[in-house]
Order: sequence, then structure tokens, then C-alpha cells
Amino acid sequence: MDHILPDYFVSEATWFYLSLLLSIAVFFRFDRILSLRNLDLLLLLSISPGLLFVGTNPILGNVWLFVGTGLFVVRMSVDCFFQRRPRGEQNLNSFGMAFLCISIFTFLMIRVFTEIPAPETIQTVKQADNLLSMQDVTKTQIQRTPEAGPTARLLATPVVPLSTAMVNGLDASTLAARIMAFLAHAFVVVGLIIMGKVHFSDTQLGLAMALLYLLLPCTAYDVSKANHVLPAALLVWAFVTYQKPILSGIFMGLACGAMFFPVFLLPLWASFYWKNGFKRFALSGSVVGIILLGSLILTSVDRFSFTKQTIGSIDWSVLKFEGGQKIPGFWGDYESAYRIPVFIGFVLLIACLTIWPRRKNLAHLMSHSTAIIIATLLWYPQQGSVYLLWYLPMLLMVVFRPRLLHTTQNKDVDRHQQSSEKPTSRFQDSVSIVKPTTQ
Repeated sequence: MDHILPDYFVSEATWFYLSLLLSIAVFFRFDRILSLRNLDLLLLLSISPGLLFVGTNPILGNVWLFVGTGLFVVRMSVDCFFQRRPRGEQNLNSFGMAFLCISIFTFLMIRVFTEIPAPETIQTVKQADNLLSMQDVTKTQIQRTPEAGPTARLLATPVVPLSTAMVNGLDASTLAARIMAFLAHAFVVVGLIIMGKVHFSDTQLGLAMALLYLLLPCTAYDVSKANHVLPAALLVWAFVTYQKPILSGIFMGLACGAMFFPVFLLPLWASFYWKNGFKRFALSGSVVGIILLGSLILTSVDRFSFTKQTIGSIDWSVLKFEGGQKIPGFWGDYESAYRIPVFIGFVLLIACLTIWPRRKNLAHLMSHSTAIIIATLLWYPQQGSVYLLWYLPMLLMVVFRPRLLHTTQNKDVDRHQQSSEKPTSRFQDSVSIVKPTTQ
């Protein structure tokens, strides 16, 4: 940032206060203090101080984030019980939100292109370069927490040659990592706007979701971590294309290959498409999986190398409940055995949200998917609650969504609802309203 604005610096605490004031000014409903929108906004803003405390007081910060994450799980699990979703206008019109959205996005992208990228993003770019040159990556592969899947390196392959051509081979990996972060955030913002316009029938809601995504401090703190933003961006587009199971399956397959946590969403999405579109959804996701495995074969010289890149790249220690975890995070100071009841509750939550209700609509799919992703962070030992960007876009879609009772994938339900809305007799169909005449 010093290259553009000399002696200009915004600390994390300053960004928190600025985003706090702007978020309240634009989204807080002062005419209805006791509203669900205000409660969700306060929850979103109250979890951000935990990210600041993690750097100065790790124990307090991790406890803060763990409690806030648990509250979000409860909120998403009971979202479908809030049937009344009154339309709430923002305190800024669409043109003002669009201007503010473009301005903040530009500010964040200047940070991306002027600061050092995240090390895991640079590592993904190097793996993409190895994929293009078909080199074995097992000797140079660095274990990250969490490890990015093959989707990131596959989607980064078009970026690497472009970056190399732009800088003539000088520090091309850094430029490619910055372009990846830019594209990941852009796909999230555009996806949220399209989601509001197409499925919520309100472009203003799409702008509101995109603006709040850019305003929240967690986005600015981890703005260069493309590996964390990429799965969320793919899941947003899976929701955007949910009416087309083939496209939705492609995005879901890519999301599962980008990070491990979208795999837990597959039972829920399978139950959603069970009677209409399940075969197309499963087939397209399977094709994506085959393509991702093929990309790993290109960078494996033998069977041992391929096994190490697939099964060996997974950190199986997260599923071992033995001994203490000497790693940063909430569970770093506790025995792993304490995570057993949390993990059991997580499995039961997946089962309950998958089975109930039997006939699901888009509202159930969004809230239940978000609840499962957030619940993953409660038992994940490697700084789980810190990864807010994993679920933030989906959480915003649930917060701003209107009533979506008509968005079920079951055609029988749609026909039943349409028949129930028809008049019950010819007399009711022919009734007209006549204004009384004045004498």
C-alpha cells in the first residue's frame, strides 16, 4: 500500500472499527431493533474480535471463536423455523451499495497486489507449475494445514503461464498467487450478486450480501489466502446453479477437490436431488473426480508417488483421538479425547439435517449446508474456528434470504402447491371486485 499511498497504513484493529461502523450504518434496522436481521448482524460483528485476540491473547481468542462458532451452528440449524421473512430494506440504496462495493473491493485488491501473498497460495502455484511440466511433486511437496486439494492447482494452471509472460519469469509465482486471490474473491462477489438477482428476485439483496462480505474484518484479514476462499466460491456457484444438477455437480465436485470439508455436504445434497436430478448430479461430480485424479497421475512417476499425493496428502492425525495436539487452536491445550463427543455430535447433526425434512427446498439446503460446514470447525483441531472464510458467503445467503418455499426439487410438491393455489370453484374464479359508485 505504501507504493500507492505513502505512509498510509490501516491496522487490523482500525479496520475492525471502520467495518463495524459501516456495517451498522448500512445494514442495521433502526426501525425494528428486535429483528432477526439485527441479531445476525450482531453475531457476525461479535465474532471478529476473536480474530484480533488470537494474535495477542491466543487462549481468549480461541475460546471466543469457538463459542461464536457454536452459536452460528445453532442459528443455522434452526433457521427454517423462522417462517416469517419480512423484506428489510438496507439503509443505502442500490447505487450507493454498488459504489461502496466497488470501492472496498478495489481497496482489498490493492492490498493483495502490494503485500506478500500467503505461503500456502504460493505453494499451490508451484504445484500448478509442476502439473504443467508433468514433474513429480512428492519430493518437494510441503504439508500444509489444511492441505489444499488438486482443484486449486488445476484451476491455477491457466494463471501460471499468464504470470510468467507478464513478468518474464521474474517472481512469477508471487504474481500468480495474487491473481488467484483476486479471481477467488471476484467469483464470490459475482456469485452472491447473481444469487440475489436470480433466486432471491432482488438485486439489492445480492449487492447487500456482496457488500457485507467485503466489509467484514475476516475478509480483509485473510484476503490473500486464496485456498480458503476458493472452496467457498465454488459452493456459492453450486447454489447459483442448483436448478441444473449437472452444473451444480461440477461445482460441488471441484469444491470437494479444493478442500476436505465439502465432502460432508454430499449426503445432504444427494437427499435434495434424490427424486429429481440425483443421477445427473452424481454423474457430473464423478466426472470431475476422475479429471482431478488424472491431474495427479500427470505429476506422479510411479504408484508410490500417486498414493502419496492422494491418500498420503490427507492429514489423518485429525481423526486420531490420542494424546494432546501441540498445534495452535482451541484444542491445542486439551486432550484429543475431548473432541470425541464433539465429533459424534457432528455426525449426528449430518444425519439429522440429511433426513429432516424429507422434502427440502433451497432454504433448507442453504441453512443445513452452512450448519455442517461451521460444525466441522468445532472438532477440527488445526485452528478450526479461525477459518471463517470457509462458510462466510453461505452464511450471508442464509441471513439475507427471503421465503423460498417454492424452490423444492420435488416436482410432485410443486404441482401440489400449484393445485392448492387454484380456486376451489368456478364462482370464486369469476368473482370480480367492483368499486362502489358514489351518489
